[in-house]
Amino acid sequence: MNIVKLILGVIGVFIIGFAALWLLGFLSSILWYAFWIALIGGVGYGVYKLFLKVESKALGSDPYGSIGSGDIQMSWDEYDKKYKSRN
Repeated sequence: MNIVKLILGVIGVFIIGFAALWLLGFLSSILWYAFWIALIGGVGYGVYKLFLKVESKALGSDPYGSIGSGDIQMSWDEYDKKYKSRN
């Protein structure tokens, strides 16, 4: 009976060892992919910000500068008359 317990114990140690190695490999691969995704995302974000800077310099103004600046010269009544369909 002691030999059976010894064999089962050795098998259990191997299974736990393989599971630990599998978990370690899985975590390291997840970290590796996270590193590359973060690196590519950071470069993409930097290129996007650089593009916005070059674009605003080429256009001579901020592309979002006219939003909310009150450049619409009509009232709500005039808007309704012009753009809403008449019943």
